[in-house]
Amino acid sequence: MNKILATLPFVGGAKEDVVQHPIGPLTASEITRGASILRASWPANTDFHFKAVTLLEPPKAELLPYLQAERSGSTPAKIDRKAFVLYYIRNTDKLHEAVVNLSEGKVESNVRLGANVHSNADGDEIIMTEKVALEDEGVKAAIAKLQLPEGSVVIVDPWIYGSDGVHDDERMFQCFLYMKDPKNANEPDANHYAMPLPISPVVSAETMKVIRIDTLPTGADATIKELGPYKVQAANEYIPEAQTLRTDLKPLNIVQPEGASFTVSNFSDLGRTVDWQKWNFKIGFNLREGMVIYDVHYDGRPLFYRLSLSDMNIPYADPRHPYHKKAAFDLGDAGAGIMANNLKLGCDCLGSIHYVSAILNDSAGEPLPMDNVVCIHEQDSGIGWKHTNYRTGRAAIVRNRELVIQSIITVANYEYILAFVFNQAGELAYEVRATGILSTQPIDEGLTVPFGTVVHPGVLASHHQHIMSLRIDPMLDGPLNRLVYDEAHPMPVSASNPHGVGYTVAETLVSSSSGLDLDSSTNRTFRIANAAVRNPVNGAAVAYKIHAPPFQKMLASPTSFHHRRAEFADHNLYVTAHRDGELYAGGRYTNQSRGGTGVRSWAERGDSVEDKDIVVWVQFGINHVPRAEDFPVMPCETMRVALKPVNFFSRNPAIDVPPSTQATNKSVLVAAEGLKAEATVGEEGKVCCVKEVN
Repeated sequence: MNKILATLPFVGGAKEDVVQHPIGPLTASEITRGASILRASWPANTDFHFKAVTLLEPPKAELLPYLQAERSGSTPAKIDRKAFVLYYIRNTDKLHEAVVNLSEGKVESNVRLGANVHSNADGDEIIMTEKVALEDEGVKAAIAKLQLPEGSVVIVDPWIYGSDGVHDDERMFQCFLYMKDPKNANEPDANHYAMPLPISPVVSAETMKVIRIDTLPTGADATIKELGPYKVQAANEYIPEAQTLRTDLKPLNIVQPEGASFTVSNFSDLGRTVDWQKWNFKIGFNLREGMVIYDVHYDGRPLFYRLSLSDMNIPYADPRHPYHKKAAFDLGDAGAGIMANNLKLGCDCLGSIHYVSAILNDSAGEPLPMDNVVCIHEQDSGIGWKHTNYRTGRAAIVRNRELVIQSIITVANYEYILAFVFNQAGELAYEVRATGILSTQPIDEGLTVPFGTVVHPGVLASHHQHIMSLRIDPMLDGPLNRLVYDEAHPMPVSASNPHGVGYTVAETLVSSSSGLDLDSSTNRTFRIANAAVRNPVNGAAVAYKIHAPPFQKMLASPTSFHHRRAEFADHNLYVTAHRDGELYAGGRYTNQSRGGTGVRSWAERGDSVEDKDIVVWVQFGINHVPRAEDFPVMPCETMRVALKPVNFFSRNPAIDVPPSTQATNKSVLVAAEGLKAEATVGEEGKVCCVKEVN
């Protein structure tokens, strides 16, 4: 990295009148001002391509006392507002990162990054890449060889180029071509993924020119065939007007006649504080991670300093060129924030909804409004707890109400529904639902291959994995925590266990940073604990356990670029000592990365994590072996990581939730045909006198 020679400070004009909270997302005026201060440090004719103008979060050593003072009602110490600015000099490979102190109106640092460090892609680049590819004469000539029907519409999907170490130092896009159904070419939402073409231009992100045109293999091996007439298969559309829709589905309305049970307030112009059922936390939003949850408390007790989806990697299984490089880092290569949907009332979220909007930046360094990127709502999740006293017949029953903080992102073909889910028993979960459309490629009709599934005539969907990393920065009853794991082992047959039925649970302390794995044979369960705070009932250290679903870890060889780059994908869990700036499990820059800058490398430091300020990284995901049923659009695949209290409370924290009653729920009986049922509600909300009437 090269330090940019400049005289500091750079004066950026008047400061903002309103002092923002240290973790409040940058406002529109702060984004504008941050870019302006940066521009003033360069010659007047410099052409900038801004990748990110986002909040640089304060060091934890400054922010934690600030938050504690804020909660105690005292005046927190002032913390400067700073912006992290990532930018290119346009049409060059000169990538820079700068820190702009907005409070002081100056650039604090400005560094040009070195070789093989590339930024994320942005919307302007994607649109330009599509245009460049379709206007290239070589691409036009290749398409002509396919002899497509007159009026055919060709679509370009630009992909991050990936890495294999072969002539890939330059930042590039690998483009995959498709066509719309020629019988319905004017339909803007036609499913072009049902008609993949065997042409793949490569576009330089620096010069915005096509530098190579790959012909894709369509047979059983890597053999490349001469381009010739393309056989147009039948369409396979997903839009509702292309279907014969069911007519027997009755409405199901989510109604909250007294409104929602949560309250939302502003802790800054764009930051939100949520209070619900003893929970209190802050919501932030940024370009890369999207939703970030800060300063999580339950009933006044601190639980988590910061929670976010840190990274995501989708490595594909096709070993042939150029597919062998397909390994998307959706957050690092693009960004969960910038890809967030504008959520629609009654479609993406049901019930009484509160929306949160955001402001990010465009490539000119100007504010980019992002409306309704987060929705907050409650949902019923079945029974929370129940017991029936069989001697008296009385049932005590409580339903499980959940609070959902949700965002949905679209990454070209795929959608991810991302949600933090809180319940009344002091439990917190992170849920991902994967849906959308498979990334497809052409295959000769009648063939099959072992690394993918034919999902439509002439259409192959390669096997691939979805591997995600949830970053947990805990502060369970204080900032010094530890990671332990419990294992269940059978007791040997002995005088004290003569029938051989006994088993015990043993605890193991993780003392140094490392990567660790689940073991279902011993019911290995990880817990984040505070050894300095003990449960008043049993004296155990207060803790939260991590329920993470098992998944098949990275299948690519340890010698592969896939494995080298996705540093989080080889263990179920990592624990590291906290360091400011270590937020992304795959490293800050994932585009065509080389590895060595992510959580695996941090864990190799061997830092002490016993009763320290620790960070826990939980990996989860699926091995997606496509099915015919996943096309033309994929039913949701659901993954959930749960954080549950273990000896943190002295009794069931949901014991005080009001019971479920008919007077409140107003359920009705489903009647036989020609009859209707009526139920009379009596004392204490009990239902009596159910009868059928004509």
